[in-house]
Amino acid sequence: MYFRGRKTVNRPEIEIKRLNESYLEGVTALYNEPAVCRQVLQMPYQSIDVWRKRMTTENERHLQLVALHNDEVIGNIGLEQFSRIRRSHAGTLGMAVAETWQGKGVGSMLMGAALDVADNWMNLRRLELTVYTDNEAAIRLYRKFSFETEGQLRAYAVRDGTFVDALSMARVRPN
Repeated sequence: MYFRGRKTVNRPEIEIKRLNESYLEGVTALYNEPAVCRQVLQMPYQSIDVWRKRMTTENERHLQLVALHNDEVIGNIGLEQFSRIRRSHAGTLGMAVAETWQGKGVGSMLMGAALDVADNWMNLRRLELTVYTDNEAAIRLYRKFSFETEGQLRAYAVRDGTFVDALSMARVRPN
């Protein structure tokens, strides 16, 4: 179930669950997909140990969710509340969806679940993310969930041997 405005949409064939040991191989495979890897800041050819270390850091300020179809990982979202006292009202998001599942509502389901936790359990007022300027589908998704562009980060990262720009986006809940 995910939220589009106030409307709840059910997708019974897709489940959202917390990342656990049994999904590490799937998450590793997701981020090693060439189409996914080129849109995130992860390095290619990741090992399962990279994700095991991220998962085993027990921190209630950090939530990792997976989207599953028939127990296969098809998406991931991470939500992390900033630990600095003066930034504890804010957090950051990062996500990926398998190429074959892009444009099918998986990103919306993940974002809806993460925003529910951010708003109703962590009481975060501000959420931040970065996205490459040429990732139009992701930018549309983020805008759908009230993220606004706050700036362009020039030569933000290296991808395919060249420097690429990214947008800094944020969603600020009203008081």
